[in-house]
Amino acid sequence: MCYETSSTKIKQQMEDYSGANFAVPLEYEPFYHRSAFGYPNLQIIKMEDPSHIFPATWGFIPEWAMKNIDGFRKKYNTFNAKSETILTSGTYKNSARDKRCLILSDGFFEPHKEKGISVPNYCYIPSDKYKDGRDIFVFAGLYSEIDEFAYSCTILTKDANDFFAKVHNVKKRMPIVLDEELKKEWLSDALHEKNILEIMENGFTSKEFRAHSVSRDLYKRSIDTNKPYILDPVNNQSLF
Repeated sequence: MCYETSSTKIKQQMEDYSGANFAVPLEYEPFYHRSAFGYPNLQIIKMEDPSHIFPATWGFIPEWAMKNIDGFRKKYNTFNAKSETILTSGTYKNSARDKRCLILSDGFFEPHKEKGISVPNYCYIPSDKYKDGRDIFVFAGLYSEIDEFAYSCTILTKDANDFFAKVHNVKKRMPIVLDEELKKEWLSDALHEKNILEIMENGFTSKEFRAHSVSRDLYKRSIDTNKPYILDPVNNQSLF
């Protein structure tokens, strides 16, 4: 599952990539690591306004839970949503039809089991376009409107492909990173259920991912891991 992510690019790079402008520019700061369990903001592009990027709390809040968000969070984990069930789920089905979004990122972390120990691996798309060597991409996501100026979101997941089955080698799931050619289509209000299912099943990016193990500090909530070192390889022998 995808519970840890990065977004290290500056505002202008994010806007150039997405063709959208930040609706609340001061709300965005690049980061090396954020954990879903801190309910941070991710940056999303909504169906109803594809020309702007909005901050959205990581952890989807359905309409029926708005009156008791803290109580909902204590009972439910909605950082990720299984793509196979969003169209029938009481939590997600309404948003699956009319509140789909793109979630901007340039990397995420997945656990890899080695001799019974979880070793975090950083996953990214290599690119010569940026100095850090990592491309920007978008997760397929869903969002909800908490109030007029506040949103929540979740990252959609599916069964892992061959590469991510080796990285996330226990649960064998992966977040849906959309192919560049499908970004606009994912936001289209003309999509029928069949089209939504087809994109989730077959729309994973054709770009090559890489992954390497990083410090297990990632799992220590008492340590500030929003630092450059958290992306550094700790064992070159475990590169995927």
